[in-house]
Amino acid sequence: MLLTDKTAVVTGGSRGIGRAIAVSLAAEGAKVAVIYAGNAAAAEETLSLIKEQGGEAVAMQCDVADDAAVSDMINAVKEQFGSVDILVNNAGITRDGLLMRMKEGDWQAVLDTNLTGVFHCTKAVTKLMMKQRSGAIINITSVVGQTGNAGQANYAAAKAGMIGFTKSVAKELASRGIRVNAVAPGCIDTDMTAVLSDAVKEDMLKSIPLGRVAQPEEVAKAVVFLASDNASYITGQVLNVDGGMVM
Repeated sequence: MLLTDKTAVVTGGSRGIGRAIAVSLAAEGAKVAVIYAGNAAAAEETLSLIKEQGGEAVAMQCDVADDAAVSDMINAVKEQFGSVDILVNNAGITRDGLLMRMKEGDWQAVLDTNLTGVFHCTKAVTKLMMKQRSGAIINITSVVGQTGNAGQANYAAAKAGMIGFTKSVAKELASRGIRVNAVAPGCIDTDMTAVLSDAVKEDMLKSIPLGRVAQPEEVAKAVVFLASDNASYITGQVLNVDGGMVM
């Protein structure tokens, strides 16, 4: 297995892409901390999936926008498993709306979770990884951070910010053996896309050369690759898992 004896922290790990990532990392031998904001029942479902396949995992509640809470969470993971070798910054929310109608609170909430949360988690694990002189950080951005999207100025700004953050931190940490990359999913079959109308989905498919939406597990496979030694000479990159959408 690719990740035996490694410990992974996956934020937003209770459902959707985060759940698929947590399960896939565990399937490759990693011990996984499933971090969730409020849905404890969904986090327990993720744990059950991991344990059914013989994996080891724990669920922890944490608001990634809270710096002190993040620090406590990372320390708790280290105490439980002995190290933190992989961080997947996946936690994210949406508060969509046209710019002229967007409330200040909706702008700030998305930036606080989707971008500042990445800063908090990365900063907290970096101290541990620098001592180990090894580690892999994978940030789950979005094609929206590359192309923009009407009605998602806050979300697109946060996801674009994640890309700049990824490249900057990759340059800072490379000398310590820590790799930092991003994965940019396109249209994925999750709760977020399930609420879209059929007409919107049909329009979306027209922009995807492969002609279909992706399953969360397809994003997870890219994360497993970047977390593993198979990607030992890859850092500062954005890997699109989008069926050719941005191309």
